[in-house]
Amino acid sequence: LEILVTILNENDNSPVFAQPNLTRDVPEDTKVDTAIVAREELSATDADLDTIYYELTTTVQDTEGYFAIRGVNNPEIYLQKALDYDKFNSTTLLLYARDRPVTSPDHTNTATATITIVIKQSDTRAPWFLPCNYILNDTSVCISSPYSGRVNISEMSRDPLLLEPGPIYAVDPDYSISDRIVYSIVGGNTDEVFSVDADTGNLTMNKIVTSPDSFLLQVMATQVSNTRKYSVATVEIKVINKSDYPPYFEKGVYNGTVFVGLPQRSFVYQAGDPSTPLVITAMDKDFPDV
Repeated sequence: LEILVTILNENDNSPVFAQPNLTRDVPEDTKVDTAIVAREELSATDADLDTIYYELTTTVQDTEGYFAIRGVNNPEIYLQKALDYDKFNSTTLLLYARDRPVTSPDHTNTATATITIVIKQSDTRAPWFLPCNYILNDTSVCISSPYSGRVNISEMSRDPLLLEPGPIYAVDPDYSISDRIVYSIVGGNTDEVFSVDADTGNLTMNKIVTSPDSFLLQVMATQVSNTRKYSVATVEIKVINKSDYPPYFEKGVYNGTVFVGLPQRSFVYQAGDPSTPLVITAMDKDFPDV
């Protein structure tokens, strides 16, 4: 008597990842649709020879939608949305491998792989001149104010010029790279009157100015290791007559009178003379006609 026995495969094995923990460094400027982790590194095996179904999730808030898998049976992870280092610089993904579809009512065995993604800042932004003004507290955009200063006519200053709102200074906003900045004057420097220190940004004079014309300099800040990244700031230098004396008030104390019930923007009157508005005046010996 010949008896044929068929062994039925029972679903008693879970899928297995060869590498249940992976870490990947991803440059910030990686192009969308680029593969981040290859299929071969993420494919799970099953001793029951079942078809494996994959699902990818993230554990970090506000990082959803950046990474995805190619398909329910293809676990290759790719970049689905452009990265921004200022929004987040790392995330953790969970890749599930199941031996039955998610919607299957049958008993399902599951394996989990953890993929840590570390975003590496790329050299994407040109230097910022400080101080910065941010719009609505958005620190990813810097709006710099122009610089301004003064020099005396027919006088040679040996010290670095004092500027407003501060000295010429630029930084690499890709702060994890923090490339060194060099400075140069690229426009407005008539007769080469001024020089800028390439390393510090200090502005100095090469010669005296004999006419009251103003200068509108263009100073460029360039990254050392990537000269394609640069910014230009304007520096207005006014040429004025030398001022030896500070201004002074004509009187040390002024006394005024106001009346109850007056509307806003009403005059304050001189004490003892309610018909004459109070006027506060100052003089300067350097400018007697002003």
